Amino acid sequence: MLSIYNDMKYNVMLSASILTICIIFSDIVFTQDPPDPPDAVTKVGTSAANWLKIDSGVRGMGMGGSQAASGRGLSGAYYNPASIAFIEKSEVYYSKSNYLAGITHNTLGYGTKLTPTDYFALHLFYLDSGEMEVTTAPSPDGIGEYFNVMDLSLRIMYGKQLTDRLRIGASIKYIREEIYTTQMQSFVFDLGSNFNTGVMGIKLGMSVSNFGPDVQFTGEGLDVIVPDTTDISGRLAKITQKFSVPLVFRLGVEKDLLNEEGDNHLIVTLDGINPIDYTVYGGVGFEYSWQNMAFIRGGTRLYHDTAGLSLGGGLKWNMFAVDYAYVNYGILEETHQFGISLNF
Repeated sequence: MLSIYNDMKYNVMLSASILTICIIFSDIVFTQDPPDPPDAVTKVGTSAANWLKIDSGVRGMGMGGSQAASGRGLSGAYYNPASIAFIEKSEVYYSKSNYLAGITHNTLGYGTKLTPTDYFALHLFYLDSGEMEVTTAPSPDGIGEYFNVMDLSLRIMYGKQLTDRLRIGASIKYIREEIYTTQMQSFVFDLGSNFNTGVMGIKLGMSVSNFGPDVQFTGEGLDVIVPDTTDISGRLAKITQKFSVPLVFRLGVEKDLLNEEGDNHLIVTLDGINPIDYTVYGGVGFEYSWQNMAFIRGGTRLYHDTAGLSLGGGLKWNMFAVDYAYVNYGILEETHQFGISLNF
């Protein structure tokens, strides 16, 4: 009798928690008035290394970026490091994105299950701006010299399955940005969790990304020639201002609308996203799968200034899986992403 009472108490508390989260979502995502620049005051431009906010999971990009609760394996690690705690044995993942304005970015990752409850992964992200000509104040049309902006992050991740319902994950991330002859580097951290409530197939996810110290640029490009200095070369380095990295908080929900044990699955996802340097926005998406072999995805961003409709799909056969995503950025046009993974 006591056991039945405890189970009922647990379910009531869990249902109340889910209801509370849904209310929070309704408040911060659906009922928020979208910003109306330039009249609205926002936090845009108050952080550095904004490339850390570029989505790099092909499955997630096809679902409106709503992966805090739905991420599985290395593809979902960008949104929630707890996603690596779903790796069955070992996984290798690669993705390539033709981003905006000729920018491309690639990811490469490897993850493995160390023990029945412990997981380890490495994840590399590399962004290339494409070739640009160097300009100066005296020569605004260029000096005939070219450079590329390079952004890189290398993550070491650890995941843990605490119970049959709760998984957690963490990562330490080395980040580096190079712009011509200046550079910035630092270490930041990510934390996340994924919880299967056991109620109506609802899963909850939470993550905090890019927690770390302020960063600043240094390098030869900041040197200036000043006469009458103590330095023989006459060079002095400009000291740049420090900026915070773009801390991002995510809260997500996933629900399978069909029989979780059948061949057909239709999951819907919803994320609330709160960056330190932008207004709160959201993402909503879906994924239909047949026999865990064929996948159709779709979604959209809510109250985002550029990203809108997204579509995607995937095929899985034995150890291999391929994925594709399309994202419409309005006046910035669209992007195309491709991913391939090997599970063994």
